[in-house]
Parts: sequence; C-alpha cells; structure tokens
Amino acid sequence: MKRLPAIIALLILCVLPTAAQLPRIFFVNAYPGNEIYQLEGHSALVVDFGHRGEALAFNYGVFDFNSPNFVYRFVKGETDYMLAAYPFRYFIDEYRQEGRRLVAHELDLDSVQTMRLVKLLMENVRPENCTYRYNYVKDNCATRPLRAVEMAAGDSIILGPAPFEAQSLHLPTFRNIMRHYHANYPWYQFGIDIALGSGIDSAINRRDMAFAPAELDAMLQAATINGHRLVKEKKVLVDVPSDAAIESPTPWYLSPMTVACLVFIAAVVLCIRDFRRHRVTRWFDATLFGIYGFAGLLLTFLIFVSVHEATSPNWLYIWLNPLCLLVPILIYNKKSANFLRVYQCIYGGAVLLLLIVWPLTPQSANAAFFPLMGAAIVRAASDAFIKPKQYIKR
Repeated sequence: MKRLPAIIALLILCVLPTAAQLPRIFFVNAYPGNEIYQLEGHSALVVDFGHRGEALAFNYGVFDFNSPNFVYRFVKGETDYMLAAYPFRYFIDEYRQEGRRLVAHELDLDSVQTMRLVKLLMENVRPENCTYRYNYVKDNCATRPLRAVEMAAGDSIILGPAPFEAQSLHLPTFRNIMRHYHANYPWYQFGIDIALGSGIDSAINRRDMAFAPAELDAMLQAATINGHRLVKEKKVLVDVPSDAAIESPTPWYLSPMTVACLVFIAAVVLCIRDFRRHRVTRWFDATLFGIYGFAGLLLTFLIFVSVHEATSPNWLYIWLNPLCLLVPILIYNKKSANFLRVYQCIYGGAVLLLLIVWPLTPQSANAAFFPLMGAAIVRAASDAFIKPKQYIKR
C-alpha cells in the first residue's frame, strides 16, 4: 500500500509533463536520534508534486526486523534493506515525535534531470527492484540518494566541507567519524572497535564522509554539480538543536575505560597475592579468559564467515581468540598444568608484543583495550610462572 501513491504519482507525471508542472525534489536529512541505528542520522529524497498530488518520501533505510534470521544475517553481512515510498507527512511526523532536527534541501535540477530522477525513483521502488545489499559506510540511506541524483544529473556531486573537518583534530576515517557521533554511547563504540578491523581506519575523502547524514547535511549547502550549486534553498522542517534527541553521556564510572581499569587493577592485585602465596586464583582466570575466548569466537565468525568488508584483518585476534577458552578448561586439571604454562607463556608473550607494536599497526584501538590486554598479560604470567601444582582450594 505504501507504493500506491508512488504509482499514482508516476501516472500523473506521464500525463502532465510540462516544465511548469514539474515536481520539486528535496534532499532531506534527519539529525541523530537516541537509538543505535539513528546515531549518524538519516536521509531521504522527497518529491513534492504540488497541487497534483501528495509529497512522497523515498526512504532507502527501511528494513524488516521480523524477516527470517534477521540478526544472524545482519551480523554475517547479508543486510538487505529496501527503498520505500510513502506520504511525506508520515515521514516528518516521525521526526517531530522523536524531537530530531530535520532539514530539507531543494535541489536545483533542470526539467530533464528532474524527470529523470523521478522516473529513476519510481523504477527503483518497484517490488522487484526495491531491495539492496546495505553497507553501513559505503552503501546506505545517505549514499544511495546521492548516487540517484548523480545518475539523473549525469555528473558527480562535488560536496562542500564536512563539519568533522573543522570540529575534530583526528584524521577523517570511518571509525573516527563513528566515534564522534557515538561519544555518548561508549559501550556501543567499544563493540564496534572490537568487531571491525583496520578496514575502517584508512583516511577517507569528503564523499566517503557522506555516509553520515549529519555530516552530509552541511556538505550539501556548498555542493555543486554540472558546474552550479546543487541546492536551491534550505528549509528547516523540525527546528530543534542537532543533538536534541541524543541521550545524556554515559557516566564515567560506567564507561568501558573505568571497567577495564578495574579489571587490570584486580589482575595485578591478585597476581601479587598469588606470587606471595604460590597459588593461582583460578576462578578469576577462568572468568577472564572465558570472556576473552567467547569474544574470540565472535571475531572468528566475523573474520572467516561474515561478508562484511571491514571485519578483516583484525589485529585484536591475537588477543581475543578462541584458544583463550583453553584456560578455563585446563586450569582446574592438574594434569594439564605444564601444557597450560606453555600456552600462557606463548599467549602472554604474543599479547605483550601486540601491545608494544600496536602504534605501528594500521588499526585504531579503543583506549579501554590496553588495560584489558594488560590484565591478560599479568594473569598469563601468574599461570605460567607460579608452581602449577599449587592452587587455591575453591
């Protein structure tokens, strides 16, 4: 039913093709919301048919969470999104209710380009064409509309300066832009920094930065195409601060860095106690390396099974790998003590080397990783150098 207005609009365009009756096309950008999938904002194209019909939003960010195995396929990289067309009043009402800033840029296209773009959208919204393989940074709700405009105009869009360029001292990379918009959601960024490898740490150009609709919104103002300004007029449809819908920052005492430091301190304190008592605190090591091992299983899936481009290579695999699960299995078996000592010598040495050479790797690390790596090294040393036959009896 959502596609019915689009079909009617196409029929109207076929009947009334004169320049005076041309629709107006807007590139609409929504600023970040408080849901995980809203943190960089959202984009859509809007076609306003004036007195001939209702304005339609063409939204490339529609997905069906209830589709079979959605979560598994999303993690694997088989992220199928859809283009949907529906009355713009529903689109704008959603952002009013969420309290998110919404800005529309009217595109300055001639009659041929306008008709070409509308027909392209109508063709893409057909059931057999509407589904596409979504990519978080290279093919999403912002980059798809940009490409549609370029196809209609027959030229590339030259974007203006991005806010990130002026606001941040960091190199423009996909990861750094994510960190900018995820600042109030450190655990979400912590997970991204584990899951995604060095593929999102290369320097990117302005066009790549357009993956974030909140960046793209400012970049459109000075954008040009075919030698002239792309945007005819800017309109603020929902006038609230750009960060109005974002949650308050996570308290420092609940941040990944605080938790990581506490884990490291606990590892050091227990290590000192263990060496003095010549006993290994098995429950702590079983828990710590068990968590690292399960994280390693996730990385194994992302690196070797997932089709996501940015999950491999991932240097964290030296630290977080499934072999860590050997520790909770072997640490309670005295017959395996010598094998465990050898394993922990190799593992602890490998993580120590990784920690030393990390600045030379092409991958950017979450700051909380370093105390957690330190905890792994400290506890590996405890398991490797304390007499393996003596344990705490619990």
